[in-house]
Amino acid sequence: MSAFDSLDQTDFELLSLLQKNARMSNKELAAAVGLAPSSCLARIQRLRASGALRGFHAVVAPEALGIGLQALVAIRMGQHSRAKVKSFWKYLSNLPQVLAVYHVTGAHDFLVHVAAKGPDHLRDLVLDAFTSRPEVAHLETSLLFDHTRNHVIPPMHMA
Repeated sequence: MSAFDSLDQTDFELLSLLQKNARMSNKELAAAVGLAPSSCLARIQRLRASGALRGFHAVVAPEALGIGLQALVAIRMGQHSRAKVKSFWKYLSNLPQVLAVYHVTGAHDFLVHVAAKGPDHLRDLVLDAFTSRPEVAHLETSLLFDHTRNHVIPPMHMA
């Protein structure tokens, strides 16, 4: 049994509302789901304590931070021991230019979403951070022309 098995419809509604607007006040959240503010606050605290609610984030324009180029780097490892995969995952996750890491099946082992100032920065990143690693057997870099992300994860409890 997981810590999330006890979530009910009101919890799912609160999570949905917060994903759409994490700046909603407790009073607004309580009114939206039909709870007293004190009960709503207790639920939010329980959702945070259980790990169901992991944090609150701002969506920032990449250009505002000097990011002019984004890419997906598909990486195939030479060896696949649990220790090597875990170590490489940790390495990737700690690179400041890495926006997301996906451990995947198929022809590649990892898809890595990276941000760069421009083409020269991306080239240097790929050469210095990826091709120099002994775990990397092959990689392919694809430039992102544009992308979008759905910031709301739909609940699958009813699916």
